[in-house]
Formats: sequence, structure tokens, C-alpha cells
Amino acid sequence: MADTKELTLPVLPLRNGVVFPHMVVTLRIETEEGTTAAAAAAQSDGLMLLVPKVNGNYAGVGTVARIQDADGGNVVVEGLARARVGAGRTDDRGALWVDAEQYPEADVHDEALDDLVGEYRAVVSEVLNQRGMAGVAERVLGIENPSRLADLAVYSPDLSLEQKVELLETLDIRERLGKLMSWMGEVLADLTLRRKVRDSATERIDKSQRDYLLRQQLEAIKKELGEDGDASSDYRTKLEEADLPEQAREAVEREIDRLERMSEQSPEHSWIRTWLDTMFDVPWGTRSDDRLDLDEAWAVLDADHTGLADVKERIVEHLAVRKLRKDRGLEDAGNLREGAILLLVGPPGVGKTSLGESVARALGRKFVRVALGGIRDEAEVRGHRRTYVGARPGRIVRALVEAETMNPVFLLDEMDKVGSDWRGDPSSALLEVLDPAQNHTFRDHYLELDLDLSDVLFIATANVLETIPAPLLDRTEVIRLDGYTDLEKVAIARDHLLPRQIRGAGLEPEEIEITEEALTTIVDRYTREAGVRSLERELGKLARKVATEIARGDGTPRTVEVNEPDVKDYLGKPRVWRDEAKDRTAVPGVATGLAVTGAGGDVLFIEATAMDGEPGLTLTGQLGDVMKESARIALSYVESHAGRLEIDSADLKRRFHVHVPAGAVPKDGPSAGITMTAALASLLSGRKVKDTLGMTGEITLQGKVLPIGGVKQKVLAAHRAGLTEVILPARNEVDLDDVPESCRQEMTFHVVDTIDEVLDKALEAT
Repeated sequence: MADTKELTLPVLPLRNGVVFPHMVVTLRIETEEGTTAAAAAAQSDGLMLLVPKVNGNYAGVGTVARIQDADGGNVVVEGLARARVGAGRTDDRGALWVDAEQYPEADVHDEALDDLVGEYRAVVSEVLNQRGMAGVAERVLGIENPSRLADLAVYSPDLSLEQKVELLETLDIRERLGKLMSWMGEVLADLTLRRKVRDSATERIDKSQRDYLLRQQLEAIKKELGEDGDASSDYRTKLEEADLPEQAREAVEREIDRLERMSEQSPEHSWIRTWLDTMFDVPWGTRSDDRLDLDEAWAVLDADHTGLADVKERIVEHLAVRKLRKDRGLEDAGNLREGAILLLVGPPGVGKTSLGESVARALGRKFVRVALGGIRDEAEVRGHRRTYVGARPGRIVRALVEAETMNPVFLLDEMDKVGSDWRGDPSSALLEVLDPAQNHTFRDHYLELDLDLSDVLFIATANVLETIPAPLLDRTEVIRLDGYTDLEKVAIARDHLLPRQIRGAGLEPEEIEITEEALTTIVDRYTREAGVRSLERELGKLARKVATEIARGDGTPRTVEVNEPDVKDYLGKPRVWRDEAKDRTAVPGVATGLAVTGAGGDVLFIEATAMDGEPGLTLTGQLGDVMKESARIALSYVESHAGRLEIDSADLKRRFHVHVPAGAVPKDGPSAGITMTAALASLLSGRKVKDTLGMTGEITLQGKVLPIGGVKQKVLAAHRAGLTEVILPARNEVDLDDVPESCRQEMTFHVVDTIDEVLDKALEAT
């Protein structure tokens, strides 16, 4: 060991570690002797001797270190070289100084040492690789100096403090590498043993899993042999008995196979069982036999509903087609898809929903109803995908399960009130359901199978057509139920509503007798509607009053007769007056128009007045854009044809105000043009509009009268209001065939092409 160096340095004892040369560490100075040694190092050019102290004894070799930084109780030191500890003494401050012989780091290279270094590299590399530290091994083994490479063992967690001190005291590099080879060989052997134990444990776990799988298969074999029973065997029994299509049968078999291989503790176990239960609940292959007797079907429809001839004819046509195809063996010819999808459109209370039940009775089919009002989630129609928690099939599949047949009468109620939001558009999902060319392969997201809905008779209901998306409306056959005449209402009340209300009030049919005149009075003076819902409420109120009389009596059986004068005693004062049109049109400037709302036909009184001021037009009554434009067109026409209408041009230089009463009700639509023109012409000419006449139609600037819709509803509204004459556009004359015969006989219809004809018919002579 040549070129040693004699030094006298203060000693800093190390009790919990060892510092090797070329290490930079931070030491925490917490003892008095450490503080004294750090202070004494200032006298030795910042050098001190770090000596490990094990079991109360100082090691024979320490590390010469230089203080690089000191911060309070923390000291950053850098190891420089090994030094043998010599004699020592204590100065007057209590610091321990020793004589140290510093040994320089030898950079020795020979063939034997290189072989030893190579073996050491291999052992250390294997240890680090087994610990999953291949990156560290690559950096560590890149060090070329054998002494520095050996000193890196101080970082190994596998060496004890005593072993690290022994390495520090071993000055010869060959001897040092020899000791490390011995110790790291033991570490490698220990790691190899642990790895074998771990691999053996993993193998045992794999074997346990294989054993579990084999046991499950053994149980499945036993179940197939009938030696044991469980859910899987029950499902297989159901599958053998069920009449499932081939595609559905294969899907069920796959899920049963999955169920057998799956532990009952798995969450999917219950999901699969729920899906299988749903599959077996669907009435695959089950169909009701249609009642193909046309006369009997018509009798059933007549018994349940008065009027509605269009709907009844369409149902009978459907039955006739089924009957002919069955009689002639054409049921499956050409894969013809019937897909009868009827859309009943009409105001509330005309019997759209109850008609579906009657159709089902007439056909001899099951009846199911799905309320679409307010649905905003597409999954309500198509179902949820099975990956969602709480997934279930859509309303279509659930309705089939409820009906227990694949060809029920399916009522889609309130189709015009379907909504949409971020969860999807249910009306788009209904496109496939209601398309005869597609619904034979309807796919529910939960079942993930094709369902044949072509045998289902879909009947949809709606109050208005405007809110139904055009693609959805295109797939339906629209049948309008525009309301009833007063005579039809009396017949409905007598044959259907009154018997139901008598039963509801707990009365016997012989305990109450309502005359025809009394029913007519109730219809005429207490209700004014397109349907019969209010009429049924009034009859219910009357039945309850009679029930109260009988309940307060002495129990003697008697019959309560209700005549026309008695109606006021039971229902109170009348709420509808027939002379309203006469009163409203008693002065010039008021005309009676006809309109269609969501509640059916209605009568509108359009008022016009003029005042001094800047010329212009004021519109009130919560009118929509279409009616505002009609009012401007009407005023422009009157101004441009003042001479022909015998109107003083000076009167046109005033401010006009057009108002449609009931301002809280929004009004819009292209049917008030001629009525507004008549009101303005009446105002300016001083000629009153006939009080028995209603009118509907749109005009152009040239005075042409354009056709409108809803003729039947408007005529029925005029009839209910007591009007006897109606002005209609000439191109709407064909629509009068839809008006009931009794109504046509009581009213006079004027069909016109120009506004001049309207004014000739509408304005009274001066």
C-alpha cells in the first residue's frame, strides 16, 4: 500500500451506517460528540474521519470525508478515501482527534482480477434481475474501476452493517471481491429458492383452478345424466319444451353453457338468469286465432261504439284480407308483410283509446296498451343493453310478454306527445316498430335478437298531427275522428255512458230513468265539445245525485225519473248558450270564423274596429304569425278594392284594430283569412255579418279563396254553436262527404272561389 498519507483528523462516529469513498451523504448530527467533531473539522480544512461504531467498538478503518455543506443539524459530506485509525487524543473542547493513515484508491487491472470482476458482475446482474431491477444493473455494472464497483455493495439491502464494516476494513481489492462473491452467492441462492417456492405456489393455485373447472364439468355431466338438478338443467328442460326460433334457441343454448361454467358468486350469474327468464317469458310461436267472421266483427264494433264508420270499415277490410289469404292458402306467399298500422287522430274524448279495445275484441286478439306521452328515453322503446345495471327489455317486448301472444292489438297511446332529450329520440326508435317493411326484424337491445312484429296490429292515437315527426307519420294510415253531432252524443249517452255511470254509482238500471229530452238538454246546454268526456262527467254527477236521494230514503224500491225541467235541479244552471253568435255579430265589424284546435273544432269571433290616428293595424288575441299575415292581407285587399266594396277612401286613412277574444289561448293557422276580410269589410261598409253564418278559408292578395283542412271538425263546431250556414272554399266541397248526413241536412253550405262571393253571402243587405 504505497503512497499512504499521514493525517490527524477529528472523528465522527457512525452508529447506523457506513460511508464508503466516493459517496455523498447527508448526516444528521444529534449527539454532543457529533457536534464537537463537526466543529473541530473547521480546524482541519473541513476534513474529518467517519468511523463506524458497532456494538460500542470503533472499526479499525474509517473514511476520510470532507464537509461540503452544513445546515443546522444536517451535514453534507463526501467520502474521499479509506484510512486506518491510529492513536487518538481529546482536545480541550472534547473533540476526539486520531492519527490516520490514508490509503489511496488503487486502479489495478490484471487478468486474474478481470476474471474475478467478471464473475462478480454476473452474480450481481442475476441478483438485480431477479429483483426486477434490470435498469439499475445496467448502470451499476457499467463502472470500470474494480474498487468503486465493489464499494457499491454498501447500497445492497442484503448485507448487514457488520458485513459492510468488514468490506470497509478490507483494503485489498481481490480479498474484498472474494468476500462479496461469497455473500452475493448466498443472496442469489436465497432468491433462487424463493422464486422456486413462488413458482411452486403459483402452480398449485393453477392446479386448484383446473380442479375447480373439472369439478364444475363433472357436476354438469351429472346434471345431464339426471343425477342432480339445478338452474342449468331446469333451463335446458324449458328449452326442450319451448317453441323457439332457431336463432333464439342457439342464443339460449350459448347462455346456458356460460351459466354452467360460471360460479354462482359471479355478478354475471344473476344477469344471465334474468336474461334467460325474459327469453322464456316471450311468447315465441304463440298466436291468437283471428275471428274472421266479418258480420260478427262489425256487430262487436257497433255494440261498443256509435258512429266511427271509417274506422270500422278499415278493421273489417283488414279482416277480409286475412280471411281471403287464409282461404286461398296465400298466408306465406311472397313473404307479404301486412303491417297494418292505423293512426287515430282526433280531439280528446272521442273514443280513440277505447276503440283499440273494441278492435281487439272484434278480432279475438289480446289487447295491450303503451302510453307514449312524456317518454324521452329511447331505451323505453328499444330496451337497455345488458351491460347496464338494472337493464331490462323495452316496452315493446314487455307488452308482448304481457299479452302472451305474438299478434296482439297494440295501442300506442298519445303518439303526438313523445319527447326527446340527451337520452335519445324515442320517435326515431318507433320508426322501425311502425314500418311494415322492417318490423319483422325488430331488434331489442336487451334481447339482441330479431322479433317478428309483422303480425301485430298497431293502433296509434294522437290529438294533433303537427307534433308527430314526418317520417313517423309517413308510416301510418291516418284515420280522423273529428267528433260527434248532438244526435250521436245523445245515442252514445243512452247506449254507453249512462249504463256505465249507473253501475259506477251503485244503482240498478230500473232505479233511474232519464228521458230523451233530458239527455238532449244535457248535451245542448251543459257541454260543448267534440268528444263525450264532459258529457260522461255530467251524467256521472246526475247519477250520484240520484244515488244520494235513494240512499236517504226509507229503503223502499222506487224509480227516479229525470225529465227536461229536472236537469237544472241536478246539474245546476246551464253553462252553454246558443244565442252567443247572434249577440256577438249584432254590430258591424264582427264575423264568425271556424278553427281547429287540439280539443276539436271551435268557433272564433273576430272583431274589427277603427279609430282616428296614424294609419296602421293593431293585432291582439295572442295570434300566431300565420294569422297576423292573414290580417295584413285582409286589410290590404280591402284597401285595394275599396271602390268595388263601396267604401269611402277617407275611412281607410284611420287606425284599425283586429282582435280575437280569449287572448289567453294561442291561435294560429291558415283558416281565418276570409273571416278577417269579412270583419273589416263589415266595419267599413256598415253592413252586419249574418248571425247564423260561420266561415273558414284563406285568401290571397288577388282575392282568391284557398282550401283549408279540418272541414268536418269545423262544421261540427258550427253545428254545436247553432249556426245554420257555413262558407267553405270551393276546393273543400269534396270534404263535405265526411260530414254526418244529419248535420248536412240541417245546414246550408256555400262554396266560394273569391272573396267577393264571400262578402255577398256573408254581409246583410243595407
